[in-house]
Amino acid sequence: MSTMKRMTRRPTHPGIIIREDYLMPLSVTIKDMAVTLGVSRKTLSKIINERGAITPDMALRLSRAFDTTPDFWLNLQKNFDLWQAEKESTEWKKVKPFSHKMLHPPASPLGGEQGP
Repeated sequence: MSTMKRMTRRPTHPGIIIREDYLMPLSVTIKDMAVTLGVSRKTLSKIINERGAITPDMALRLSRAFDTTPDFWLNLQKNFDLWQAEKESTEWKKVKPFSHKMLHPPASPLGGEQGP
């Protein structure tokens, strides 16, 4: 059975990283950062205040502005979203896993696909 790595502490939302590691140290306003990124102040403000998410497009913009990678931003968002989903819902726990034998059948002794 596959085990999901449990994260006990809440992951940092990417908006906090933007605020704490970029806006504050660079002394840049949300408005000026939004202009640099080519998005509205409202869009950036939502992300910074943890009410908005990093999209692939935003990840590309942030990676270019801050000399990071899009994956960095998308992974921050993914980790936050998964943690939040795990904590806020129990519906996923109702899913009955397929058996290991069904998912990983023994390899064919011939080592290839069997067919007609």
